[in-house]
Amino acid sequence: GEQQMLAIGRALMTNPKLLILDEATEGLAPIIRTQIWDCLATLKAEGQSILIIDKNVKAIARLADHHYILDKGRVVWDGDSKTLLATEGLTARYLGV
Repeated sequence: GEQQMLAIGRALMTNPKLLILDEATEGLAPIIRTQIWDCLATLKAEGQSILIIDKNVKAIARLADHHYILDKGRVVWDGDSKTLLATEGLTARYLGV
């Protein structure tokens, strides 16, 4: 978890216009995942643009303004958090959740 936070911190030192994270919490303990999601929420509140690639629908839903689901390189769905969580079978079909 510390390494992942350090990597995010290093990326932020360059003052990026867009922070891109791919599976930022994969394989981490739940407490560390929560800390990272909380930090990302703070960054978002401060105006940082963030693109997150992740399968953790619940964490992403509380953080993201808009979602895209890709299948074999094509956008198969896009919408907001409320619609993502309400669309029955969507996460099971594409995210295996």
